Amino acid sequence: MLVGVDEAGRGPLAGPVCAAAVILHEQQPIAGLADSKTLSAKRRDALAPVIKSDSRAWGIGWASVQEIDDIDILRATFMAMARAVQDCLTRLCSTQPEIARLGSAELLASLRVQVDGNRSPGTFQGPWHWPYLTETIVKGDQKVACISAASILAKTARDEEMQRLDMLHPHYGFAQHAGYGTAAHLQALKQHGPCEFHRKTFAPVARLLGQGSLHESDQ
Repeated sequence: MLVGVDEAGRGPLAGPVCAAAVILHEQQPIAGLADSKTLSAKRRDALAPVIKSDSRAWGIGWASVQEIDDIDILRATFMAMARAVQDCLTRLCSTQPEIARLGSAELLASLRVQVDGNRSPGTFQGPWHWPYLTETIVKGDQKVACISAASILAKTARDEEMQRLDMLHPHYGFAQHAGYGTAAHLQALKQHGPCEFHRKTFAPVARLLGQGSLHESDQ
């Protein structure tokens, strides 16, 4: 079974990072899958429920702003990815008894995880580390259907979360820029200062707090 994994939200100055994992039906392709960044919000929102209903399994994982500040964005992204794969496998076992009956070694042997990019939780030691056979694929969200599906779920889930945060702090414009460092966002930061959902170790926020940047935003 191929498990596609991708993330959304590594670069923004605010909000959690989100990852998704998807196992597609090999003989039941989903039309229209593509890198989420190339699709309109309307198209992503239309595809997300189709992916959830027509895939073999899917999962979502998060790493909080506090985790991002504590362990840096790369490791927090790994944490979100590991949680997404675990959520996906939990859903898979709950809906497919034949999978649930497999022993852990058999299940492990049946999986291959494909991750967008050139780094994955499988190659870095830490609480996020996973034992699955893993392949990293640069621009995988453009090339591999299950990764494209994961990119769409991660993007739509995170956008929904940023809309929720926008209702709590409407003066930052989170619903418009999803936490990225746009000119409007930076101006709002200068005017209002950071809130509890801003990543305090990211340089523009750290400067406002009078401290050095501890972590790069997208390393």
